Amino acid sequence: MSYSDTGDVSASPPIPIGLSLLAADWAALGNAVDVVTAGGADAIHIDVMDGHFVPELTFGRQMVAAIRARTPLPLDVHLMVLNPDRHIEPMIEAGAGLITVHLEASPEPDALRRVLGMIRAGGARAGVALRPLTPAQLLTGLWDALDMVLVMTVEPGYSGQPFRAELLPKVRELAQQAALQPMPPVIGVDGGIDRHTAAPATAAGATYLVAGTSVFGTADPAAALAAVRAAAERGAAATTTPGA
Repeated sequence: MSYSDTGDVSASPPIPIGLSLLAADWAALGNAVDVVTAGGADAIHIDVMDGHFVPELTFGRQMVAAIRARTPLPLDVHLMVLNPDRHIEPMIEAGAGLITVHLEASPEPDALRRVLGMIRAGGARAGVALRPLTPAQLLTGLWDALDMVLVMTVEPGYSGQPFRAELLPKVRELAQQAALQPMPPVIGVDGGIDRHTAAPATAAGATYLVAGTSVFGTADPAAALAAVRAAAERGAAATTTPGA
């Protein structure tokens, strides 16, 4: 399938890969976006941090708008913020096609459902991210409101952390649950994705990967992205059903 600015990162071979600008050279973000756009990325992943939900501060809506003007790729905006409802409309106006909020920032199911509804009502796709220690079971009753579940395989807030392989059963559990839905959401994995960890992630059922340091931290990002993609496809080919 093709990928457009609608935010569609639905699973279809090859496994779509988003590139996290958190790991890029912030002094040359435009060039970083150009390089991975030309190098075959499927989406640009933008981590928005407010200094409260996580300690760091990063990008805002003006940066999202600037990146939207720079690339035709979908913008996958990951809100690591408190009070995510305040950011939905500005991010959609700036060009976000997929917006992911943290379950931990809206722990009450009704509040989270309302935020997800705001995202969809604005024309974007709605995702929920889970920190490493957040159990998958907390999504029970919310699957119909989701377009993606993003499993964090590192603690959110910093790039370059190692992949936590002990979270693969959680990926598998969520993939199995997603497969039972009438409209199965994407199962994304974010954190420590590289040419070694991409295969285990997709073998566990991940249908979207977010890579960062393993691509931007190399001399040849396009080649590094190709290596991650090849590994992801090997993992996906190793299983025909989630959790198999």
